[in-house]
Amino acid sequence: MTTLISFLGKSDKATGYRKTTYRFDRDFARTVPYFGLALCEYLKPQRLVLIGTKGSMWDVFLEQQGADDEDLLALMEAVQEERVDDAMLAIHEKRLSDKLGLDVKCRLIPYARDTAEQITVLRQLAEVTPKGDSVALDITHGFRHLPMLALVAARYLTHVVQVKIEGIHYGALEMTANGETPALRLDGFLQMLDWVEALATYDKDGDYGVFGKLLEADGLAPGKARQLEKAAYFERISNPVQAKQTLAGNTGAAAALENHGGPLSALFKDALMERIQWFRQRDRGEQELFLADAYLERKDYLRTALFLYEAFVTKATMKNGGDINNFADRKNAVSLEKDSSPELKKLEWLRNAMAHGIRPDDNDTRRYLDEEGNLKNRLMQMRHNLFR
Repeated sequence: MTTLISFLGKSDKATGYRKTTYRFDRDFARTVPYFGLALCEYLKPQRLVLIGTKGSMWDVFLEQQGADDEDLLALMEAVQEERVDDAMLAIHEKRLSDKLGLDVKCRLIPYARDTAEQITVLRQLAEVTPKGDSVALDITHGFRHLPMLALVAARYLTHVVQVKIEGIHYGALEMTANGETPALRLDGFLQMLDWVEALATYDKDGDYGVFGKLLEADGLAPGKARQLEKAAYFERISNPVQAKQTLAGNTGAAAALENHGGPLSALFKDALMERIQWFRQRDRGEQELFLADAYLERKDYLRTALFLYEAFVTKATMKNGGDINNFADRKNAVSLEKDSSPELKKLEWLRNAMAHGIRPDDNDTRRYLDEEGNLKNRLMQMRHNLFR
């Protein structure tokens, strides 16, 4: 089911909303006083939720829809005195529903003058939106600060109520030309926020696979987008060798990303490329050390310990003439280094304690795990001692 949420603002008390010809596409234009009605005809939603304050032009809107009785006179006085209440609006809901041929709800919101009122608006929007619904937002006639709140509301409803935002719509009266006003879709703002959220997600957990679907939607070949997701998967299971193979080379995901000219990715490409530079390091040991540093910065202490340990093992394997990609050679290198490197043993104990969620027997290790600051400092110290 699709719900159109339309914000009702103020207009000239004498003339109401003036009739305007809104152009939606080549084949659809409507001349109406209220943009939401034309949008309703264009989108054909199953529900219309009119949102306004106690001082919004409820009386003008309802009069333009044919209301003419004592209830309307009472509403006119209430609008003038900014004391409209839910009961006054409820009287007109059924009439509107019958006239427009869909379920209409009228809801009052505060003026969103401060944080408390802004939070109330979000809560009220969630209350009128069924979970899993599809929602379109019309921000044309609301107060000028409400479009900013509508953008936040779109994100809030997506994440909290699990709705699908089908679009944010705006009748751009100030762009009227040749007698027609363009009906704009502002969905691009939501797509930009998707990228910003993806960057925040990556900075938190290091999973650049979240960019795969965004890049595909921005025009990157689907196969290359899947490559990026695959590389992220290999990195997150501590397999930098396969991750690098998927990223590197002329046919790798990194080259495809670097050469991609999509409009949205152009805004974020440099930031994303910077975040996957680890694969360009000289050898596997340097790559693992780079990843250890990156995960420490994100406070992902288990992955920090995993990559620190593997970086040292790679270095030890190379030192002893073994194959860094051979399990037996890596195991043998650890055996040769453990006796001469007590710090490696302690790193192993720390890694195992975090991986298995157990209290270690070693008192020092246990002390480091009791406080985040101690753990971070200890990992930094181990990094210095093992790779100086």
